[in-house]
Amino acid sequence: MLQQLFFGYYAFTIIVLSLLVVTRKNPVHSVMWMLLLFFHIAGLYLFLNAEFIAAIQVIVYAGAILVLFLFVVLLLNLKEEISIKRFVGSWPAGLFVTGLLFVSVVTALGSYVKGPIGKYSIEAVRSETHTKALGRLLYTEYLFPFEIASLILLVAVIGSIVLAKRKLRS
Repeated sequence: MLQQLFFGYYAFTIIVLSLLVVTRKNPVHSVMWMLLLFFHIAGLYLFLNAEFIAAIQVIVYAGAILVLFLFVVLLLNLKEEISIKRFVGSWPAGLFVTGLLFVSVVTALGSYVKGPIGKYSIEAVRSETHTKALGRLLYTEYLFPFEIASLILLVAVIGSIVLAKRKLRS
């Protein structure tokens, strides 16, 4: 009962904090809500006995990436962004797309079939340590998705550099 209560707290809080991140008008406030969101996600990982992932969540996301977001937000012209009208006239189309996404997610959840249990049980992970188990899975069974994710990140980095270079020319 207590575990379900903790999990429910984390799940509800993560949803509320996600909405706060997206709906805040001031980007600095959004970044601060995102910081709290990342700590709650790390708490959820701790609750699920994934200490290594929780530490990585705090160090990488809450530490490095969020500081980078904050620098970028502070370099932008915030007065202009804040004065822009918040909702544009196309909100019915956004509501329609959101409804379609919700229906597709509910439909997909209805056809969910639980997969077979893998060879990494909680006892096996504890005996091998989380880091070794995660590294072994990433570099053996999930190498291809791992490489695709790294390529997507590389494209994002190159795209941001190209966008930054264009702004310097103009």
